[in-house]
Parts: sequence; C-alpha cells; structure tokens
Amino acid sequence: MIRTHIQTHELGLVFRRGDLRRVLEPGSWFVPEQWLPQTQVKRVDTLDTRFAHPRLDALLEAPELRDRLLVVDLDEDQRALVWRDGRLFDFVGAGRFAYWKAPYTLKVETFRVTDGEFQHERQDAVLAFPAARAQLQTVDVEPHECLLVRRGGALVGTRGPGRHVFWSRGALITWKSIDLREQIADVGGQEIMTADKVTLRLNLVVSWRIVAPELATGVVDSAANAVYREAQLALRAAVGGRELERLLADKADVANEIRAAVAARAEAFGVSVVAVGIRDIVLPGDMKTLLNQVIEAQKQAEANLIRRREETAAARSQANTARLLAENPVLLRMKELEAVESILKGAQATFVLGSGDLAQQVKGLVAGRE
Repeated sequence: MIRTHIQTHELGLVFRRGDLRRVLEPGSWFVPEQWLPQTQVKRVDTLDTRFAHPRLDALLEAPELRDRLLVVDLDEDQRALVWRDGRLFDFVGAGRFAYWKAPYTLKVETFRVTDGEFQHERQDAVLAFPAARAQLQTVDVEPHECLLVRRGGALVGTRGPGRHVFWSRGALITWKSIDLREQIADVGGQEIMTADKVTLRLNLVVSWRIVAPELATGVVDSAANAVYREAQLALRAAVGGRELERLLADKADVANEIRAAVAARAEAFGVSVVAVGIRDIVLPGDMKTLLNQVIEAQKQAEANLIRRREETAAARSQANTARLLAENPVLLRMKELEAVESILKGAQATFVLGSGDLAQQVKGLVAGRE
C-alpha cells in the first residue's frame, strides 16, 4: 500500500486505465501498490472554483463528481455571469462549464444575446470585468441626444440619456445617436433673379431641430442636407416671384413665406423649423448706384416739401400777426416799444412817454436839445 494525502480544499481523483474510479475527500488514503502502473491520483484545488479538464464531459458522467459541481451548459446565443460570494468571478459564452459548489457560494445568471440590450442592476461591476467587455459594447447618450436601436435593420426602439449596453454579435444590433439641439442651416451666396430681371445675391439663415428621430433617419439620408435643399428652393421661389422694390420693402413677409414652405416639407422628415431670416441682400454695382440716386432724389424732394411747408406756415403766421396789429392800436404801440427797447438795449437812453405820435415826440426832444 502507498499512502497519499489530500489537503483541505482538495479532492483526489483516482483514475484507473484512464477512467475515473473514485473521488477522495481531504485526508490520508492508501493505494494498493499493484494498482500503481495503471492507477493515477490527481489532486484538484476546489479554491480555484472553476474545474477545467479536457475530458470534462466524460467526467461529469460520474455521479459522485457531478454532485460536487455546478454545471453551466449554454447554447450559442447564451451568455452567463458566475458570481462567487457576491463578486463577479467568471463570464462565459457558449459551451459547458463546471464550478465547485464548495467552499464558496455560487450564483449563475444566464442571458440571451438575441435580446440585444444587456441590463443588470450591477452593470458597472460587469463592465469592469475584462471578459465581459469583450462581449459587450457601451454607448453613453448625452442629455441632448436620442439613441435609435435597430435589430437586423428594423427599428426596435429609442433610448434616452444615460448609459446603454448592447451585446456584441456581429451587426445584429446597431444604433445611431441623434442630436436634438437646435441647429443652423446657413444658405449663403444664392444668386437669384427677381421678377423685374434684377440679379441679387442673398444669404438666408434657417434655425431647425429634429423632433421625430425615426423620420429624420428613415425618410432622408441627412436631415441637415434636406433642410438646406428645401430652404434653397423656397428662397428662389419667393424671390423670383417679386419685383426688387417689393422685395426690399417686405423682407419680413418673404422670410415668413419661406418658413411656411420649408416647415410644410420638413414635417415629412421629422424636422421642426424654428425661425427663418434673410441676413443679407447684395445688389449689383450699377443697380446700387441707381438706387442711391433714387433715394437721394426722394430725400431731396421730401426736404423741399418740408421747406415749403415751413415757409407757408411762417407767412401765414405773419399775416395773422399783421391783422391783429391793425385791429388793435394798443398792441401795435406795445410792439413799437418792444422794438425800441431791443434797439437801445445796453445804451443810455431817455424815454419820454406821452400822448401823440412817438415819432413826433422824438423829433421834439432832439430839437429841444439842439
């Protein structure tokens, strides 16, 4: 007899002619010497938790060994998380795996990758596990974004802000993030001819945002390009149907008309038009000179009209004053005194007031002095 010792947290697997014959508990055991050429005792450490052996399937046929193991058997579309004493120990895919039931407490969670999205209450702990990161893909969605999730090309739903995790399995699950913030389409350098054959260069600004992500990605290839194209066509239609003078006078009406046309079309591909404005209208050089001359002539005519109006008002006021003075001699006398006071202001003068004509009194005063 040959003595062999199995340590604590070990098991001895006794093989005879390659077949498992017995499982030895921890302790000392004796093996008959005559068995040695055909008998092997292999020790396995149960602290390793996972039991790996090239002939695992055959060994599991032995009840005394299988009863000591937790067997995880997974299909091609299955994945499993193995927790040991509450901590993630292993992440396995398709196949058969065995774990020692003692001395740890084990828990196995099984998932199907065909579900597309991976959800778990301890998601961050799973993502920190290297083997799990190889099987999962993480997408972080910002507060201003929306995530469209498709399976095999078909839309299966949308996801809001936060972290979302998907199974990596070829191109079965795909996703696309959509920006929901307000955006600007700058339609610049558009040369358009008006109804009276004047070529202009205009710059248009369109504010827009996506309100239906499914339509914005399913109806058009690019919502931004679609908005630009529709704004360009609406601008040409609005300007081409107006004469230059009307266009310059009604820029706000033109912007409203363009907004209504773009909004009606943009609604079909999930876009809301917030605002439209004509930023610049650039005239040809000769047309700019002519317009300046017209404006100068208009302003000159307005200035002449105002001047004539003021002169007429002044003449009318003088006529009214003359009539009042003619009808009121006392008022005329007071005006004469005010005139004399204004003339002699700052000079030493002697005033003689009495009855009679003022001119005669002045003459008499001068003659007396002489």
